[in-house]
Amino acid sequence: MGYTSRLVDATLDELMAGLPAVALDGAKGVGKTATATRRADTVLSADLPATRLRLENDPTLATVGSGTTFIDEWQLVPDLWNVVRRAVDDGAPPGRFLLAGSATAPPTARLHSGAGRIVRLLMRPLCLPERGLATPTVSLAGLLSDVRPDIAGAADLSTLDYVREILASGFPGIRPRPQAAREHLLASYLDQIVEHDIPEFGGTVRRPVALRGWLAAYGAATGTATSYASILRAATPGEETKPARDTAMAYRDLLQRLWILDPLPAWLPGGTHLTRLMQGPKHHLVDPALAATLVGATETSLIRGDGPARRDETFLGSLFESLAVQTVRVLADRCRARTYHLRTQGGDHEVDIIVERPDRRVVAFEVKTSTAVRPHDVIHLTWLKQQAPGQVLDCVVLNMGDTAYRRKDGIAVVPLALLGP
Repeated sequence: MGYTSRLVDATLDELMAGLPAVALDGAKGVGKTATATRRADTVLSADLPATRLRLENDPTLATVGSGTTFIDEWQLVPDLWNVVRRAVDDGAPPGRFLLAGSATAPPTARLHSGAGRIVRLLMRPLCLPERGLATPTVSLAGLLSDVRPDIAGAADLSTLDYVREILASGFPGIRPRPQAAREHLLASYLDQIVEHDIPEFGGTVRRPVALRGWLAAYGAATGTATSYASILRAATPGEETKPARDTAMAYRDLLQRLWILDPLPAWLPGGTHLTRLMQGPKHHLVDPALAATLVGATETSLIRGDGPARRDETFLGSLFESLAVQTVRVLADRCRARTYHLRTQGGDHEVDIIVERPDRRVVAFEVKTSTAVRPHDVIHLTWLKQQAPGQVLDCVVLNMGDTAYRRKDGIAVVPLALLGP
């Protein structure tokens, strides 16, 4: 399989041209190694036992030579971070070091923050534009600009196509495989997390079954702001003795360290009349295919409308929203923008995705599985425009339709496959 170009490529090249050290963060399988190796003169893979042993004995070996040195899975030898930091302090040239890690360093590791020396860049699985399903016609950068762009374009994707994309995942090494192989690989990916990755990175899993149950409950809560207490209750139905809340929080923290959980934080704007907003995140895994695997969702069950529901929506609605969040986050990172959600206390108003520029002006997105947009679908966007009139640059409904256009009220309707950088 050849290399699939990524939006993060351009950002990484820009950073390497002016900075001596860049660290690529992200879950296993998102493509960090392939992306970094293409830019490296020397590769040191700390997950190889022999290389790891040499680096543990003498971390300064990472500074030998010239050109770009790529240190893969650096967190397995945490001292490498400090060695690179010191090399930067000593005058390392731009592009000298690339680091990649599938987890943050163990809490016991004594690391300098690296602030001002090592710039961190997060990689996520392939977003829709990177998958080559359609040619995007609507630019997020354009939506974030001060000039409201024209909206046009057509996409030849059906609901079934989106379902298949959700289940195929955005992991570059998994999605090209045949369906049966993909299902096995995704299940094995989750097994690896529970049985190997968490123990390797300092976590203790006394009851793997309980952790699997918690993960499945989290997957079922995809796209919701369900409390962690509710997730814990859902993870142990019918059990009189449940894991302690501290145990559940330890699961959450470990999985976030591995970038398996990718919660979407709440937007807390300033200078508006918006009050009584929830501050909790919306739950998302790093890829919606993992949520589908954890819940046992299939192509047939998603089309039929089976699975855990969110309000009046099906589980497909939750997974499609998660696919949209994943895609918008990758696009927003390229635009140097931040991504949030908005929900009022009590849930009277909810906006699925808020993308915020550095000056705090935003583009708001609703995500709908429908192919046609109804008046009810834009109620929350209209409300937000009224509440923050000077702050909202544009409003968009992302859906499964085939045509991008602007409604008479100015709200854009964009098939998800047509949204690009």
